[in-house]
Amino acid sequence: MILCIADLLPPEEVKAVREALDEATFFDGKKTAGWHAKLVKENLQLASGNPAIDALRERLTARVRENELFQMAVRPKAVTPVIVSRYEPGMRYGTHVDDAVMHGIRTDVSFTVFLEDPESYDGGELVMESTAGEEAFKLPAGAAIVYPSGQLHRVEEVTRGARVAIVGWAESMIRDPRQREILFDLDSARRTIFQSQGKTAEFDLITKSVANLIRMWAET
Repeated sequence: MILCIADLLPPEEVKAVREALDEATFFDGKKTAGWHAKLVKENLQLASGNPAIDALRERLTARVRENELFQMAVRPKAVTPVIVSRYEPGMRYGTHVDDAVMHGIRTDVSFTVFLEDPESYDGGELVMESTAGEEAFKLPAGAAIVYPSGQLHRVEEVTRGARVAIVGWAESMIRDPRQREILFDLDSARRTIFQSQGKTAEFDLITKSVANLIRMWAET
């Protein structure tokens, strides 16, 4: 399941993050790439070691993890510290699949939170590749895309401006993506019922099913 989340970061927080990054140091992203990814990875990544920047990354990681839609779609057991990536003109990240384990956790789900307005740069689309074809995403600042870590994807070359984004990975309590999608659909349906009708008998039955499916499938 691929899910887009609008306004995961509100405009005022996006502005504050941009201002903080203006004074930050970035390094060659190849340094964190695997032996084959180095061949196709051309970007910059935010350096750590600065207490203010490290605190910013911790805050951004928490903001992603605490988002209600992210919780529903991912059922996170653990989330990696986020990376801030920057693509300047001529930079790209060719076709690759994310590592299966990062920071000691299994990567079931990947996420990207866009920090720049789409009109401010050309190129830089996140492209999902599958047997059904390709789908490109270039979301507004503050919006996020959540997608399976095992899916081939790439970032198109930036030809103008700069593409800056937050990226990270999560291990889900529900390993099977098909099961996660079932839970997401059921949870969405029961919330719709609750908003329109309140705590009805139908709401209670769906809530019971969601809870019992989590009991059957969760890895804690």
